[in-house]
Amino acid sequence: MRKRILLVSGALAATAAVGYAQFATYTTADITKTTDGKAFVQLFGALHQLYLRPLDDGKLMSGAIKGMIASLNDEFTYYEEPQDNKTSQENLSGEFFGIGIQLTAANTDGTGAKVDTVFKTGSAIQGGVQTGDIFLKIGDKDVTAMSLNDVVRLVRGEKGTKVNITFGRGKSTYAVALERQPVTIISVEQTMLPNNVGYIALNTFFSEKVNEQFSAAVQSMNKKGVKKLILDLRDNGGGLLSSGVFVADQFLQKGPIVSLRDSKGKTTVYDTAKAQSTDYTGQLVLLINKNSASASEIVAGALQDTKRATIVGETSFGKGVAQTPVQLVNGAEVRIVANEWLTPNGRQIQKKGITPDIKVDDNRRPIPLNFTGSGVKAGTKLTLNVSGKPVDVVADKDGKFTYIAPPAPQTRSADQGVAVVDPAKDAELAAALKQFK
Repeated sequence: MRKRILLVSGALAATAAVGYAQFATYTTADITKTTDGKAFVQLFGALHQLYLRPLDDGKLMSGAIKGMIASLNDEFTYYEEPQDNKTSQENLSGEFFGIGIQLTAANTDGTGAKVDTVFKTGSAIQGGVQTGDIFLKIGDKDVTAMSLNDVVRLVRGEKGTKVNITFGRGKSTYAVALERQPVTIISVEQTMLPNNVGYIALNTFFSEKVNEQFSAAVQSMNKKGVKKLILDLRDNGGGLLSSGVFVADQFLQKGPIVSLRDSKGKTTVYDTAKAQSTDYTGQLVLLINKNSASASEIVAGALQDTKRATIVGETSFGKGVAQTPVQLVNGAEVRIVANEWLTPNGRQIQKKGITPDIKVDDNRRPIPLNFTGSGVKAGTKLTLNVSGKPVDVVADKDGKFTYIAPPAPQTRSADQGVAVVDPAKDAELAAALKQFK
């Protein structure tokens, strides 16, 4: 059985498959065999002997681990704290106990939380929660400046337990007790477009449910007699390598899908396509954008090299390396870049990305209005007229003012698995439709 290998962009989480015991050839005793190792132990002791204030050994060790990883200067080798790793493992399983909503950050700095979507099943819709509601308190805790991950952890919990949440809606607030019920993450969305064109969007490869859900979507298209299909991998930052290979294999009948190259330069074909009766064999267009990364690029690279699909959109992110996750004994996890991956034609796309066959800018999320200024007294309130609408800002203690408009809301279906798209407002999707003959 293959060990788990990840293709995750940025700080997305991953699953553990490599344990501490596998590295027993390097022990704690080895640390003190070097001068630097002895210095580390010496410093730890000196801090405990001399430091003025109380010490937290957990924080000291966590800082040491993070420092070790930071010294690699590798953005894709990173450490996840035990509490964050627990949430990540829940996300990866695709199932947990929650209230039936999708959250997004409430503040421009990524903190706080607001309701992005209320699903038609779950206690949130039963309790009257609406899209756009802002989380103010969970229990007695003010969560308005808390990290989004911390808010998620407080919302989730044991099956059948209740969580008391205070929401803000406009100028009003309300409190509601919601029961935590089973939630299944649906990562695949689909719909039908005019002229019997099928559409499947895959939002992440970071779920053990992806293969099952994607296979079902492809079979749904086959049963409908779809011969023209759009696969949308925009904003899909990656996940499990095995899922990337699985998705690509739904459209390929033979040949290598991806190869891995290790630190010694050895290149091995990771997996090869197999002809299956369930494969989709009709016309195919693949949508990517600058946020399509890792496993998304595996799929795009394989379909482009084999000329199986027309790639439409923006040049992808460019993450051509794969991580091996290591579960640490403290419940944390570290993802270590252990391989680079190659397309069927041997292309290495690290920091290059996949160049689409047809370049089209993603216009779905225009840059929101933002401006800064200075030169007024602290606390001065300014009202500026922007496109006929007043915009209020207040100068800070240094006489500077900043305005960042909220991003345009994206329409999502309350029915998980149902895609909401509009070619009239989506230049990439409109261009994809033009590729069909």
